[in-house]
Amino acid sequence: MSLFDKNISDEKRKSLEFAEDSRESEWRYPSFVLKLFHGDLDWKLIFPFPAQTDADKKTGDAFLAQLEKILKEKLDPDAVDQTGSIPDEVMKALARIGAFAIKIPKEYGGLGLSQANYNRAIHLVSSYCGSTAVLLSAHQSIGVPQPLKLFGTEEQKKKYLPLFAKGVVSAFALTEPEAGSDPRNMKTTAAPTEDGKYFLINGEKLWCTNGPIAGVIVVMAVTPPKIVNGKEKKQITAFIVETDTPGFQTVHRCSFMGLHGIQNGLLRFTDVKVPRENIILGEGEGLKLALMTLNTGRLTLPAASTGIGKWCLHVARQWAVKRKQWGGPIGDHESIALKLGYIASHTFAMEAMSWLTATMADDKKRDIRLEAAIAKYFCTAHSWTIVDETLQIRGGQGYETSASLKARGMDYWPVERVLRDVRINLIIEGTSEIMHLFIAREALDPHLNRIKTLLAPKTSSAEKFQAFLSAAAHYPLWYLKLWTPFAGPDFQTLPASLQDHMAYARRSSRRLAREIFHQMLRHQQRLEAKQAVLNRIVDIGADLFAVAAACSYATMLTEKGGARANAVDLADLFCREARCRVEKNFRQSRSNHDKNHIHVARQLMNKAYEWLENDIIK
Repeated sequence: MSLFDKNISDEKRKSLEFAEDSRESEWRYPSFVLKLFHGDLDWKLIFPFPAQTDADKKTGDAFLAQLEKILKEKLDPDAVDQTGSIPDEVMKALARIGAFAIKIPKEYGGLGLSQANYNRAIHLVSSYCGSTAVLLSAHQSIGVPQPLKLFGTEEQKKKYLPLFAKGVVSAFALTEPEAGSDPRNMKTTAAPTEDGKYFLINGEKLWCTNGPIAGVIVVMAVTPPKIVNGKEKKQITAFIVETDTPGFQTVHRCSFMGLHGIQNGLLRFTDVKVPRENIILGEGEGLKLALMTLNTGRLTLPAASTGIGKWCLHVARQWAVKRKQWGGPIGDHESIALKLGYIASHTFAMEAMSWLTATMADDKKRDIRLEAAIAKYFCTAHSWTIVDETLQIRGGQGYETSASLKARGMDYWPVERVLRDVRINLIIEGTSEIMHLFIAREALDPHLNRIKTLLAPKTSSAEKFQAFLSAAAHYPLWYLKLWTPFAGPDFQTLPASLQDHMAYARRSSRRLAREIFHQMLRHQQRLEAKQAVLNRIVDIGADLFAVAAACSYATMLTEKGGARANAVDLADLFCREARCRVEKNFRQSRSNHDKNHIHVARQLMNKAYEWLENDIIK
């Protein structure tokens, strides 16, 4: 909301306006999470749980069986970690079964599988080899296939999509040395030739996963500005670039603490000539394309996180039984039992969110930008904790490499490698901090649409007065409704132990809406800068969404019966944990030490505590 603050710099205002112009401005379909933030927990949007159809699951099963066979027979994840490469034999085998064209429609040579089955594939691969999972995900979630499928012309689809069915790898080039979350800093340019038929791309792109081995890349570049309302407006355009074009160069392959097998690099473009027809979506629409692609692209991270969580659960359970201390298995000790309970219950919640968002994407009747963002943030954060707790349960053998464990004849579960690999998930496709800001902005959108005229510094008095009358007519009734007892149906269709949790989620949804309104009144234009406030609001919404997803999912599994009928126990435990976090965040929204933290941080940056850095080797 600092966009409306009179005191911000022109540079910051321009960056905010640029980002604002690029986001989706309409809500064409209902969003469960958007309604949740506004006090309306619309249960029917996620209940009954939108499970994958039997026919779709059967189709996916056949592909997953092929995929698992290749992984087990041809791929050694520890060798990938040690050598820094995925063997050519594996790449060719993956191409043969269509693993690089999972969601590409059959008419273009792809498998034509659903988002749910694609997520199942990434879930499976992530539980075995993180580098291979990132190879497949970066190529298909945000690489050329996804934006081309969403926005490409028929000619573009016919030309490029069949390539991926043959094993050609793609990438997405957005980040630069000076441009990350703020794309307005982008320096890579695409200048039209004199005849207007081509563009010459010049610049560098950083941290481009698959870039060094890609045959085709989506490149974001600055094209000539346009004049809008008398002002010059920066244009970012998306281009399809073939990497065998003269002037393309991989300058450096980046190496990281984990994911040693991924090909990630610094790419340089020197007068790379690209035909105008290789523009995707339209000139100046590049950032919008990136944001809309990410709405679906982010869904693979919850799936990957769930796969990792399940693998950790397997390792932790086996070790908790096998390892004996003080006359019994370590799992009998309360400190370990608490960790096991957390791992199991939160893995269940992650699975619920992962499959819920995937089926929502397939349904195409829901706006999932908030659901996908929260699932990404929630699942990556908790999967990191799960891996950390698993390593702690394993103790010294968790910290030891699998190669060392194997050499001395021990169980060689690669917990240490998985810990290194999974850490990046809190950074890629939007850091946890950026996800907080994105979710908060989208959650506040209905409010901002009502009051933006009041807040905008350059609107006339008449316009402000009209906006005031509109807000005055809406908010009293809306706010009163948030305090009135709920008159709709309760949750009698749920298992008994989950009914109270959903009733709590519904009450808390209204409480959250009131809290957002109170914070808006308190901070007004400064609310966007109050990131600690927004973070708590987002965390409350994330946990409430997870509670609802877990309850809906557990109800479906219970009704189906069989071994998974006891899922209600996992959902119950998760909901109890989530409710504790929700209450903590509500308390801290009113009583906290934010000012003290900020004071110390500012003093720290001014070298006031530089003495605390003494007695170390600098």
